[in-house]
Amino acid sequence: MKKTVILLLIIGVFYVYISDVLAHKLVIPDEAIRIRIIPNSNSSFDQDIKLKVKEKLEITMFDLLKDAKNSDEAKEIIQDNLELVDKDVKKILSLENYDKGYEINFGMNYFPEKEYKGVKYKEGYYESLLITLGKGEGDNWWCVLFPPLCLIEGEDAEDVEYKSLVMEILDKYLS
Repeated sequence: MKKTVILLLIIGVFYVYISDVLAHKLVIPDEAIRIRIIPNSNSSFDQDIKLKVKEKLEITMFDLLKDAKNSDEAKEIIQDNLELVDKDVKKILSLENYDKGYEINFGMNYFPEKEYKGVKYKEGYYESLLITLGKGEGDNWWCVLFPPLCLIEGEDAEDVEYKSLVMEILDKYLS
């Protein structure tokens, strides 16, 4: 009995330590470049437009940034291709008969605090590509362009789940 309690205590400490280590690995680096799309409102139409713009820009940005070696190179690529980004956004909005306008800004833009999968991301101004649709009053979507944490070829990054065999085993036996 005593051995079982000690073993469970060791496993518990190990579980907490591994969880903390994994959480810290998800921190966005300081030199990261983000993308943020803010829709006009939270109406289903405006949110749908946001997702269509997101899907198009994920493909475009992946193609543009896949060979970037550092954040300075990525910034230059984005800056040199803002007309392409504008063309992509304009095309989506035209196809959807969206007439509320939009703005594109590449530079230091404000991001509110966000918690995602147990990791809290601080509010602040970050180097980013910001697309504001209409009044920009809806719930936004954002991710990291460089390093490419959300630009995964052929997959939606929100559907990707990273797993740890050790964590799965511990979860199985501790639950």
